[in-house]
Amino acid sequence: MRKRNVHVQFWLDKKEAEAFNKKVKRSGLSREAYLRHLVNGLVPQDAPPPAYYDFMRELHRIGGNLNQIAQKAHVLGVIDERRYDEEMRKFDQLVRDITKAVILPKPMEKERQQSGKRSAV
Repeated sequence: MRKRNVHVQFWLDKKEAEAFNKKVKRSGLSREAYLRHLVNGLVPQDAPPPAYYDFMRELHRIGGNLNQIAQKAHVLGVIDERRYDEEMRKFDQLVRDITKAVILPKPMEKERQQSGKRSAV
């Protein structure tokens, strides 16, 4: 059974449709996903450049290597474990921050939601 079973249809003029399609294309989302974000109070971001994914894969690879080194260092007691663990936490937070800044949709500004900036229906 379909999770979303309510069909919504609406009309746009040519200018609105062009603006909508342009924003959807820049986001890399489907039209439906783009609208769902907006309905849920989120503003989709533009899709990141292709190099972003390469950088993130490299960061994850490095993080995995650091984790392996840390596990071995804990067993052997060779490095400053507390300092290494803190750096790993910073690394993990950086990956999350980059993802949040570049990929995840942002909440709509409350002022814009409440100011009544509605187009004629």
